[in-house]
Amino acid sequence: MRATRKAPDDLPAVAQRPWSDGWRRRLLSAGMFIYPVITATEVPQYSRGSAAVAGYTIIAVFSAVYVLVVIATVRLAWTRFWVLIGVMTLLFIAALPFAQAGAFFLCAVVVSLAAARMKRYIAPVVAFAIVASLVVPWAVRPWHSGPGWLQAITIVFTVALVLGFAETTYANRALVEARAEVAQLASEAERARIARDLHDLVGHSLTAITVKSDLARRLAEAGSPRSLQEITEVEELSRQALADMRAAVSGYLDVTVASELARGRELLRAAGVTADLPTAIDMVDVAHQELFGWVVREGLTNVVRHARATRCTVSLSTSEVEIRDDGSGGPGSSGNGLTGLRERVAAAGGRLEAGPVSPRGWRLRASFEPMEAEPT
Repeated sequence: MRATRKAPDDLPAVAQRPWSDGWRRRLLSAGMFIYPVITATEVPQYSRGSAAVAGYTIIAVFSAVYVLVVIATVRLAWTRFWVLIGVMTLLFIAALPFAQAGAFFLCAVVVSLAAARMKRYIAPVVAFAIVASLVVPWAVRPWHSGPGWLQAITIVFTVALVLGFAETTYANRALVEARAEVAQLASEAERARIARDLHDLVGHSLTAITVKSDLARRLAEAGSPRSLQEITEVEELSRQALADMRAAVSGYLDVTVASELARGRELLRAAGVTADLPTAIDMVDVAHQELFGWVVREGLTNVVRHARATRCTVSLSTSEVEIRDDGSGGPGSSGNGLTGLRERVAAAGGRLEAGPVSPRGWRLRASFEPMEAEPT
């Protein structure tokens, strides 16, 4: 089974910094200082001398508190955030006598910051601010000014800008979290694949090595020269098992039904089981070659390990493979090998059946719905 390789530049999502957490956030925060500057330009029109100094001082303190609000937002210190918003509101009110309608530019800053954190009350808060910017300059007769249309429009567009940026930030963070979750799931799936492949490889290889080592021991005890041949084959099996395990970890393990039938034939022979295996595999669909190889490997390993059988038969067709033995034992339906094999077959859209057959024996069968031929 081949693993999908990740491109070198495809970094984990958790390592990617959200675009809204960088210079764009700082640019938006710095851009809000334009409103205290505009308010400061209004002060000389309505205040002179010490009154103007008081107005400038209030605006300067407002700007400093705004910096603290930005810091509290970055640190997610929401209690401090709301306390500072309250201070900014009081400073806005204090600036009204000195900048008059121009002070409502400070109100745009306060309302936009608050609206981003209290979405449920956005509409009434913004509506109240708009009404205040229109009514107060008109209602306070000594100011000799009409409704603050410019200030009202500024409040609407500033709130819309901040809310749009906030929504983009939330969506971007959600995307980063989703990509991180996908990366984690992919990592877990890869670990599961490696564990499943290693289980199948180690189970099959150790079973073959154990059977052939036992055969070699018995031959050696009988003084048969075949014992050297069996030991040589055990060495080859060990080397092949090591190569297969490395291939499984790297994700480039080639398993085919032909190779597994060849290995299985030798395994059954060493275990003293009569093998009735197909000699041709041309009828097997190319798309099922690898999966059928895994089925054959698991089935024959279980025959040798559990079945205590004397005969084993493997049947192949275009969309089906079946392993049947005449033994008295079986691996059970909940073993790790069958569980992993069932996952493989299900992932490929097939069905796996395993269980005893009458009057004696065990059957393992993987099947797919045959593909209908296209009309000519």
